[in-house]
Amino acid sequence: MELVLLLEELSAKAFLDEFLPRILPPEIRFRTIPHNGKSDLQKSIPRKLRAWRNPNARFVVLHDKDSHDCVHLKQKLQDICQAARPDLTPLIRIACHELEAWYLGDFDAIESAYPGFNANSVRGAAKYRNVDGLANAAEELSKLVPAYQKVSGSRELGKSIEVTRNSSHSFRMFVQGIQQMVA
Repeated sequence: MELVLLLEELSAKAFLDEFLPRILPPEIRFRTIPHNGKSDLQKSIPRKLRAWRNPNARFVVLHDKDSHDCVHLKQKLQDICQAARPDLTPLIRIACHELEAWYLGDFDAIESAYPGFNANSVRGAAKYRNVDGLANAAEELSKLVPAYQKVSGSRELGKSIEVTRNSSHSFRMFVQGIQQMVA
């Protein structure tokens, strides 16, 4: 089986290239394909689905929620996929509100990647009880860790994020969907 992940941006690729080998069985190959934002991803989906020739490929579309309505966004992405390849059912996952919320769901991983950050200083703070509800997770992460850079930081956090301790529901749903695909 080959897992093909269609991603909104390079930071998602940097994260998943480090994270996925830690949770996937070794026999599962994966390919992460970043795009230049939402519109590029949405335009690219039909071309990629139609052109892919590996019959053992399984597709995943990862899109940030940002200010969209989750249900409508997911339906729109499903419609794009269905119109391109009615025979496929890609896994569609929405990062709520943005990928950085996944990182804020695991303060210990942030502390591991950035030793100057003290996880206990923010653990339990009301603001971070529902990281998926943060409309500005990237900004929050940059405030907590001024050294954080989008791509290199995503790569570093991909090495230390743990599913079992992560409080981001959208992250856990993403992982659960991937694990079900490869089971």
